[in-house]
Amino acid sequence: MKHEFRFSGTGGQGLITAGIILAEAALLDGKLAIQSQSYGPEARGGSSKAEVIVSDETIHFPRVTHPNVLLVMSQEAANKFSKDLSKESVVVTDTLFVKEVPGFTGKRYDLPITHTATETCGKVLFANIVALGAIVALTKCVSEDAIVKAVLHRVPKGTEEANKKALKAGMDLIKNHK
Repeated sequence: MKHEFRFSGTGGQGLITAGIILAEAALLDGKLAIQSQSYGPEARGGSSKAEVIVSDETIHFPRVTHPNVLLVMSQEAANKFSKDLSKESVVVTDTLFVKEVPGFTGKRYDLPITHTATETCGKVLFANIVALGAIVALTKCVSEDAIVKAVLHRVPKGTEEANKKALKAGMDLIKNHK
């Protein structure tokens, strides 16, 4: 099984970190993974994207061409990074920042990602981990054990419990989605 992910938003939302964590979790599960990233010239506020390919088999091309899953955390990202979606793609949006995904008519999960981060952990900066939890629960591309280990390996010391809560809250968003 091969999954192509694109995490997009603005600089400072932690999406590149989320992509690195997902790739690491795939490796912990014994899968193959490739992660790439790009961002605008601004340190914060410019467009940002991370792409991850997770596969059980050899990955022959290292770029995401048609994402299976697109996470959009800003309206600008929805406008900019949704052009190559297929009818089978799934889009996950943050309801605080994204109102529409131009031209996309497939399956969409509109989730209160940033709101959940603030409510669960007290800070917006956990939104990337909430989103990661939702993506993992939705796709089951990596095991829960692997994603927890990868998160704990990458987050700052002293934030482990808050990040575990954020990850679980994101998973619960999918479990409770109607």
